[in-house]
Amino acid sequence: MREKLVIATRGSKLALWQANHVAARLRETYPGLIVDLLPIKTKGDIILDVPLAKVGGKGLFVKEIEEALLDGRADLAVHSMKDVPAEQPEGLVVGIIPERQDPCDRLLSVAYDSLAALPAGATVGTSSLRRKAQLLALRPDLSIVDLRGNLDTRVGKLLDGRFDAIIVAAAGLNRLELSAPKSMRLGPPQFLPAAAQGALGLEYRLDDPETAAMLAFFDHPESHDTVAAERGFLARLEGGCQVPIAAYATLCGGALHLEGLVADPETGKTFRDAVTGPRSQAVALGQALADIVLAMGAKTVLDAVYTSSS
Repeated sequence: MREKLVIATRGSKLALWQANHVAARLRETYPGLIVDLLPIKTKGDIILDVPLAKVGGKGLFVKEIEEALLDGRADLAVHSMKDVPAEQPEGLVVGIIPERQDPCDRLLSVAYDSLAALPAGATVGTSSLRRKAQLLALRPDLSIVDLRGNLDTRVGKLLDGRFDAIIVAAAGLNRLELSAPKSMRLGPPQFLPAAAQGALGLEYRLDDPETAAMLAFFDHPESHDTVAAERGFLARLEGGCQVPIAAYATLCGGALHLEGLVADPETGKTFRDAVTGPRSQAVALGQALADIVLAMGAKTVLDAVYTSSS
């Protein structure tokens, strides 16, 4: 067994929490193992004055980290899976999915305890076209304002009074123990999360079976299969973390149920459907659902988003 592992990670508080969580479990499982962190700034961390959809490209929060894996500076990377593009660089694999946290979003506010309680014209901050589109479908009278920055920064801006409410991922709030005076869970069926939201992914080199074997105990089969279905949907749509795509999979015995949508961020119009099938065909189910929503007209929305961000 190797004596040292280097984990590549983004440098935000949330990313460091996630990497340190993995490091602690590794040290506990393999006494004497040295685990170091290699914080890396990604393009998505550096460009903060432009909406994600306008930055363009995929892998805004992972590309530089994957380069560290490929050139040997790091042995593994810990990602928020919703940030990982469906297609990975040759030579790398996200082979391990630990048990998933809450996949849903939360509406945070200082004064309003629900989406319905927000007054007409209220200012809601979000960095996500997916959230914007679903929010507009429920409350077209709201003013949606772009909100970038790390999770703790975004919550701080809310508490400073810059927004009436913001929408962020529940898992990050739980991990960093962040909150606001008022909070509401936004989840299915009214509000679908991003594909793989709430899940972590451990990425490593395909030519490093020793690291793969050391990480195997982390993998959670139920989370692995639901994430695989959601990412199958994302892959067929050629989507990244900055496009208006949502997917949510659940398991019931050997069956997997997957809901997915593509939403128009300008009008809130959604193209949505669901499929159920064998859990063993998770990826294929995601791809089949993508074909259904594309046939419904979702391709025109995605083409417009990709054109505006190119």
